[in-house]
Amino acid sequence: ALVRREREKAREIRGSSWWRQRLGEGVCYHCEQKFSREELTMDHLIPLSRGGRSTKKNIVVSCKQCNSLKKNLTVAELRLTEIK
Repeated sequence: ALVRREREKAREIRGSSWWRQRLGEGVCYHCEQKFSREELTMDHLIPLSRGGRSTKKNIVVSCKQCNSLKKNLTVAELRLTEIK
């Protein structure tokens, strides 16, 4: 139920001018490359499945490739796997 509520909040944020502004910048949080809006997704730094919330502090713009590589890892865990 908590995850469902947080997903609903994420949907609301997706409709906000704050989110449109982030998308308009077109830069992936993880790889820092520039992409078109269609290539970008919403990523939770701390995944909902790990207790993360849908707040502006926990949501970033991510390219689809980085978002699928991240899966349900935290950013710290993701960076640790990149080092290996």
